[in-house]
Order: sequence, then structure tokens, then C-alpha cells
Amino acid sequence: MQSSVTKKSNSIKLTVILLLLVLAIIIVPLVVQKGAEFGGADGEAESVITEINPNYEPWFSSIIEPASGEIESLLFASQAAFGAGIIGYYIGTTRTKKKMRDERLNDNR
Repeated sequence: MQSSVTKKSNSIKLTVILLLLVLAIIIVPLVVQKGAEFGGADGEAESVITEINPNYEPWFSSIIEPASGEIESLLFASQAAFGAGIIGYYIGTTRTKKKMRDERLNDNR
């Protein structure tokens, strides 16, 4: 059985390794592809649709048009953070319920 200190040390090492991997995933494309534009899928889809059918007209438009690209990015990031918060909350409550259920079962034995 591992001691608590060893488990914590392994956990810290794993966290540092994962953070370094995340940084590498962010930095490597920027270094390898200097000057490249990293656009979204919306722009790519629009150019392909226009290429296929130059007379295409969208069948709906946005209700609210953001004033700038920065505001659009802020809204997108806010939606992503909100979704991640909901998912994190669900995972946390599910794990806590399972842990409490397991503790209750162990206490009854």
C-alpha cells in the first residue's frame, strides 16, 4: 500500500506533466506555423459553400451580431466555460454520490 506522501507526489508529477503537454499543444503550432492564420470552421465552411454554389443565400441570420471579433470570441469562450462548468459540476456530484454510497456500504459491513 502506498503512503499518502507517495500518492501526493505522484499526483503532483502527473499534474505537472499534463500542464507541460497542454503548453506544448498550444505553443508548438504557433512556432511551427509562423504567420499562419488559425481560423474557425465557420469561415472554412462558408468558403466551401460559396465555391460550390456562388448564388447560395443563407436561410437565416443571427439574431444579435457582435460588434467585433473580440466580443464574438468572448461570447464563445463564455459559452465554453459555462458548458465546462456544467459538465464539471455533474462529474463532481456524481463522483461524490458514488463515494458517499461506497462509504455507507463499507460502514454497514
